[in-house]
This record gives sequence, structure tokens and C-alpha cells, in this order.
Amino acid sequence: MKRKEEILKSIERELIVSCQALPEEPLHSPYIMARMAYAAMLGGAKGIRANSIDDIREIKKAVNLPIIGIIKQVYDESNVFITPTRKEIDLLYQEGVEIIAIDATNRIRPDGKVISEVFPAIREQYSNQLFMADCSTYDEAKQAYELGFDCLGTTLSGYTTYTQGTKLPDGELIASLVRDFPIPIIAEGGIWTPEELKRVFELGAYSAVVGTAITRPMDITKRFVKAVKFDLEG
Repeated sequence: MKRKEEILKSIERELIVSCQALPEEPLHSPYIMARMAYAAMLGGAKGIRANSIDDIREIKKAVNLPIIGIIKQVYDESNVFITPTRKEIDLLYQEGVEIIAIDATNRIRPDGKVISEVFPAIREQYSNQLFMADCSTYDEAKQAYELGFDCLGTTLSGYTTYTQGTKLPDGELIASLVRDFPIPIIAEGGIWTPEELKRVFELGAYSAVVGTAITRPMDITKRFVKAVKFDLEG
């Protein structure tokens, strides 16, 4: 695997495209996600964010780009589902993804612990692995930085119960993280237009992840239909 510095340098000031489809979605298929990733690469993306080992394996056959890997797994009695336990981290590490993204909120994890209790041992065991903290608030990002994460993402702003209603993309959070922490800040969440993408880079984001606006046609269609209906009803 490339050195950490090389991987991070390759995505600096670049677009990362999230290629994901959950089982209940029409495009759920490792093959389709691999073609999505290939199309994104041809379009100029310099990184891919992907969910599940099956999807990641197919995507790696199609593109030679760094992958931010996650495994979405729902466990009873926990709202943490982005790479929530050591099991998912181990699988992603064994698959050789360049960056492993983990929910770094302060919510209780499936094992009954919080991120500050579990990450130190993970960091020690996988000292050569890049880890991205998926955060929803400034305090969560500050803690993740202190715990030794390699990059901080605004991924969960607006998606935790205590940040619902936040205007996305969360420019205020992006700007404050860029100002206060000397590691890559990855803007993610709610970037729908090229203008919004440009804006997060103007705020100092190191990289930016765009998903739904590029790779989820059902949701894109819904936005257009909603606009038409609003116009007709208005």
C-alpha cells in the first residue's frame, strides 16, 4: 500500500465521489457501483467512498483510485452504523482500503462504549492505516483529532439527532475545523451543486465528498419532481 502521505496528497483539493446503494435501493449491486466509480473516475474524481466489502472489491477492479471504505451495519440499541465495531474495521483493513472511515460521534456504540474508549487500541493496532473521523459537531472533531484520527469529515452534521436541521453543507463547521486543526478536513454532506463544492474549497476544505447528487438517480429525480410539483401547485 502507498504511504499515508502519498494517499493524502493524491486527494488534496480534489473531488471524492461516494458510490453507495443500500439493499432497498434500485442500484444495489457491486457491479453497478463499480461502473459508477469508473464513470466518476472518467469524470475527474480522484477518490471513491464505498460501502461493503463486496462493493469495494468490484470497485478496485474498475478503478485505481484511493478508497474511503466503510461498512454500514445496523446493530440493535445503537444509532452508530458507519463501521461501528472492530469486526467491520478488521474486514476493511484486510481488504486494503486506503482510508477507513468510522463514526466518531459521541453516541453509544454497539458494544456499549464510546469512540474515546475504543479508538486508542484501534490506532495502536493499525498504526499504518489512515482513519477518517465521520463527525457531526466541532467537539466531536476536536476529540477525534486528539485521539489520533488522520482526517476529519463533516459527514454526520445534520444526521445526528442533536444536529438535525443544520443547513448543509455545514460551512460554519468546515471553516472552524480548517482554522483549528492541522490535518485534512474533508467536507461531506449536502453538497448538491458545483457552486456548493467550490464554496467548501474556498472555506479551506482539503477534499470534498459528493454522493447523492452524482450517484443516486432516484434521489436526483425526486428533487426534480418536487420542483415541478411546487411550481405547478404554486
